[in-house]
Amino acid sequence: MNSAIYPWHAQAWQQLQVLRERLPHAILFHGEAGTGKSGFIEAFAQSLLCENVQAEGFACGACASCGWFVQHNHPDYRRVRPEALEDDGAAEGEEGADDKKSKAAKTPSKDIKIEQIRQLADFMNISTHRQGLRVVVLYPAEALNTPASNALLKTLEEPPPGTVFLLASNGLDRLLPTILSRCRKFALPLPEHGAALAWLTAQGVDQRDADSWLREQGGAPLAALAQSEAGNREELELLLGILARPSAEAALKHADKLSKMSLSTIVSWQQRWLYDLLSVKMSGKLRYYPRYHKDLAALAATVHTVKLLHAIKNTNERRATSDHPLSPKLFVEAMLLDYAADCS
Repeated sequence: MNSAIYPWHAQAWQQLQVLRERLPHAILFHGEAGTGKSGFIEAFAQSLLCENVQAEGFACGACASCGWFVQHNHPDYRRVRPEALEDDGAAEGEEGADDKKSKAAKTPSKDIKIEQIRQLADFMNISTHRQGLRVVVLYPAEALNTPASNALLKTLEEPPPGTVFLLASNGLDRLLPTILSRCRKFALPLPEHGAALAWLTAQGVDQRDADSWLREQGGAPLAALAQSEAGNREELELLLGILARPSAEAALKHADKLSKMSLSTIVSWQQRWLYDLLSVKMSGKLRYYPRYHKDLAALAATVHTVKLLHAIKNTNERRATSDHPLSPKLFVEAMLLDYAADCS
């Protein structure tokens, strides 16, 4: 197994090699956040530029091209991602990776902007360094704002010769249908629970906690590892306790403490709780929080389905604005008060 990709991607890597014979101009890799898609596509990008590709399709790591690539200065390679990822180095899907970082005077953008797409024009209009491919890696694709999406679409409609776009997305439903139609889609599935659990414990996560983190992150091992290192277990338990026994009093009492965290992380925790609540109500099964099965079952027995669906809709809408709230404390208060009104 090559160390350039994670063990659970071995089969997908083998399937990907079939595409090399007739390489599409754009491939969109999609799957759950926190599974290592960005590392996978960068490994593939390096292999496309490598001058001595190995039998299994991996880059050799020794040629001049590989040297340039690992030093981030390959003349035929460009990586496009939000400023926030460039600043903190977080991998895709690792919620909470910035929870411990102090805020800069100017918060780095979490969008991919049109200027970043326009900067590709000069890159694509010059000859390649060694008459090989030109590779553009872009992730997460859902971070493209509307002007950037439209600019990228124009490029994908008339792709420059010898240029390959490798995109990664955590959710295809958040992309323009026209962009989807211009890309060859390639799924990267979640690892099996046992394999992901073994990998987490190998990274030093206590086995007693690894299973909980993994389930709470929907089976995504990198997201589970990031959460285990973020040190916010206390905040998670606080939120789940409020959700298990919803009340306006608890919402107002604890909103300030919870608002100190990444709001997108807080919203994602509530989204998973609501998914489990609906699942328990409809089928008796749950996915994310098995430790809270009794609380979820008790709540599912009393909450009205219409109100539960309303709570899910509200929370999904809040996820879209969680990165830019007018007031973090008021944002959390409103989220918990609305939840209490629907589910208590």
